[in-house]
Amino acid sequence: MTTSTLPAKTHHGVGVSPGRAAGPVVRVHDRLPDPMPGPAPADPAADAARIRPAAEAVAQRLLARAAAADGAAREVLEMTATMATDPSLLGKAEQAVTERGLPAPRAVFEAAGEFAELLAATGGYLAERARDVLDVRDRLIAELTGTEPPGVPELSGPSVLIARDLAPADTADLDPRLVLALVTEEGGPTSHTAILARSLGIPAVVAARGALAVECAGARVDGAAGTVELFEQAVEPQAATRSRARWNGVGTTSDGHRVKLLANIGSAADARAGIAADAEGSGLFRTEFCFLDAATEPDVEAQRSAYAAVLEPFAGKPVVVRTLDAGADKPLPFLAIGEEPNPALGVRGLRVAFDRPDLLDRQLTAIAAAAAETGAEVSVMAPMIATAAEAAWFAERARAAGIERVGVMVETPAAALTADALLDAVDFVSVGTNDLAQYTFAADRMLGALAALNDPWQPALLRLIAHLARAGLERGKPVGVCGEAAADPRLAGVLTGLGVTSLSMNPAALPAVGAALAERTLADWQQAAQSALAATDPAGARRAAGQD
Repeated sequence: MTTSTLPAKTHHGVGVSPGRAAGPVVRVHDRLPDPMPGPAPADPAADAARIRPAAEAVAQRLLARAAAADGAAREVLEMTATMATDPSLLGKAEQAVTERGLPAPRAVFEAAGEFAELLAATGGYLAERARDVLDVRDRLIAELTGTEPPGVPELSGPSVLIARDLAPADTADLDPRLVLALVTEEGGPTSHTAILARSLGIPAVVAARGALAVECAGARVDGAAGTVELFEQAVEPQAATRSRARWNGVGTTSDGHRVKLLANIGSAADARAGIAADAEGSGLFRTEFCFLDAATEPDVEAQRSAYAAVLEPFAGKPVVVRTLDAGADKPLPFLAIGEEPNPALGVRGLRVAFDRPDLLDRQLTAIAAAAAETGAEVSVMAPMIATAAEAAWFAERARAAGIERVGVMVETPAAALTADALLDAVDFVSVGTNDLAQYTFAADRMLGALAALNDPWQPALLRLIAHLARAGLERGKPVGVCGEAAADPRLAGVLTGLGVTSLSMNPAALPAVGAALAERTLADWQQAAQSALAATDPAGARRAAGQD
């Protein structure tokens, strides 16, 4: 029996990795039940002593999987293993056992929960890493309690996976021969699931709310349209046609139009992954990582050392360093910013420096020193710009610190709409599509319920980018994109057709984007871009651009 003759219940989500596939459904185990806070262990010291061996066991299993993987999968698994043995996390859990009398599983639960809440409050890229912490938490609790950890079960044949969400460690080493498609109830276009699904060529739909509640044996998934058809009967496996063309390491259309393909990084490990993926440089170095564990502001020397470690692999290549993107909705202890009624619209990004210019000046001094030391071709850019006057203020301070090439992030509609004046004040702009979508549609990008509004194919978002690109072309100044919209292979081509000059993304996405970009001429991508701009919704934009 074919799927066309079966009764189906259709769910709509956000398509994040194109392709159509069908097959039997396998549900991914949800997270473990919350461990109880009592009774207190008879020997708290002995119970606390169980935590580090459990963490080491979890880390060793993850590292064994990493040894059998490569590229982005290895990086993700190694990162998760490192997180499992984080000294501060384990120390806090041990303290909860010995000082508060919590059983070890409950202590791990609470310590990891606090850490995840901190990352979620930090926002942006770091908020997306909160899912990693919760995955580590559940693995540690399973080890301590002797239960089966949640995650993807062993697959006996080609299947469609349906989950509430997938941890990066579960997604990293999925076998595309067995995983026909991915469906999650949570997550968004910038989630790790989306990024890795694209890199593996697996059709994927996120934010398909209610999919797990349906009793079904088979599913058909359209990763471009964002539809999931669920069937009561089994469905014969139908694998997606995957184009895994090789990329030669140079971003170009088929007729030779150059577009720099760059990596988003935040650590030395990210930098090495970018180089391994043949990135032409980095379009976004997130410096927040160097501040995360700091109770006090790191001095210039400490910052210089931290930045140099990340810049060193990119010696001789361009790197755009974003200054501290923190504030009320991204709390750092030493900033001492009070509570705000609406922190997402409060003092964050460059706004922190208006009252603390010395903080910015010290960071710029450290960046300039690290650039001189490593030989990387460093530019700087400021986050959360709203006006040309703010851009000019930042540019003056950056150049005074000895940094010649200065730009700003475009994350607010105000900045996009004043592109002419903005580009007159700086040397380049880079579009943070994740935040630009969030502020354009008044939709928190971390909420799965609003994921459709944060779809990077939204025509309103594309029109703002087109306006920026025209202004850049008129002035001969680069306009890049460093949001995860750049990681969508077809959308990357559309952005090129709009006039974007560089695309920066998770390193895992580079080969697929490079291969897709080279499939068409610039004129073809320009036509696709105009067709997408004329659409009235994301699905129409995808269809018009030839996405599906």
